[in-house]
Amino acid sequence: MASITFKGNPVTLLGNEVSVGETAPDFKVLANDLTEVTLADSKGSVRIISVVPSIDTGVCDAQTRRFNEEAAKLGNVKVLTVSVDLPFAQKRWCAANGIENVQTVSDHRDLSFGEAYGVHIKELRLLARAVFVVDSNDKVTFAEYVAEATNHPNYEGAIEAAKAAQ
Repeated sequence: MASITFKGNPVTLLGNEVSVGETAPDFKVLANDLTEVTLADSKGSVRIISVVPSIDTGVCDAQTRRFNEEAAKLGNVKVLTVSVDLPFAQKRWCAANGIENVQTVSDHRDLSFGEAYGVHIKELRLLARAVFVVDSNDKVTFAEYVAEATNHPNYEGAIEAAKAAQ
């Protein structure tokens, strides 16, 4: 499993670590209207899956804004931002911040995504900061578990992987 810290303190990640070359695991999360969203819903597209502890914090805000900006330039690339924030809070945050190119989804119900991708922080019931790129055939082409959850991910690496997967 990936080893990460949260504010300098080691935390335990639950679930299965995902590696480049593997088939991306499926998951069930909730959209802002409470409908279920799965990986299969975006099959045929390249996906950037941006994982944040909470959309309403500084680095998570910046990460979501950055991928929102990039999504507009990437063509047939879907961007999902996954957190355990409630769908209502995600919807409100997106509306207040003009986020239109990223789909925020909530893993609060049963941590399906967190367990499938090995980003469920046991001690906090939050998701660890991570980014995954999944190609149109559901193969993982980029996987980053950010070593310190309060740091930014490798935006350029994920964007280049998404471009290469198109």
